[in-house]
Amino acid sequence: GVVFPYSPRLGRYNLNFHEAQQACLDQDSVIASFDQLYDAWRSGLDWCNAGWLSDGSVQYPITKPREPCGGKNTVPGVRNYGFWDKDKSRYDVFCFTSNFNGRFYYLIHPTKLTYDEAVQACVKDGAQIAKVGQIFAAWKLLGYDRCDAGWLADGSVRYPISRPRKRCSPNEAAVRFVGFPDKKHKLYGVYCFRAYN
Repeated sequence: GVVFPYSPRLGRYNLNFHEAQQACLDQDSVIASFDQLYDAWRSGLDWCNAGWLSDGSVQYPITKPREPCGGKNTVPGVRNYGFWDKDKSRYDVFCFTSNFNGRFYYLIHPTKLTYDEAVQACVKDGAQIAKVGQIFAAWKLLGYDRCDAGWLADGSVRYPISRPRKRCSPNEAAVRFVGFPDKKHKLYGVYCFRAYN
């Protein structure tokens, strides 16, 4: 499976525990356990924002210690903020997905699309606009690689690179995050997902 950090359009540190659980479900994934995050850290996951885990703890994985992330003279590891109030405390979340039951693809389309056009284009193709969990699963489990930024269901724009190269995530394989652009901008393509019945 694959663990990925998630924060919504509102920006970082906006989710209480219950909202964090729901955010993962909305992206076709579940909130990650500590063991899943630990395995991801051992595989190289480095992320400087703290996120909820399934046991109600708040942690983050650091493979390259540096100043803003707990200090540069600290050892690499999963940093633990401990347990926080599940209703009042707000963080990001780490999600986990391992199931991939469908076809994930970049829709070949003659023009760039607004968000609403992107949603419609996938429907017209017999699919749905893909979720964040699906782009991470396709990237990690299938080695999906595409250097085209595309809309996803949550309004974010991302692209998956499994073969790093010039101008396409040159230093690491990753799902690159462009941002949450204005939904009226016609600057991007779209990633679709068609479930197998």
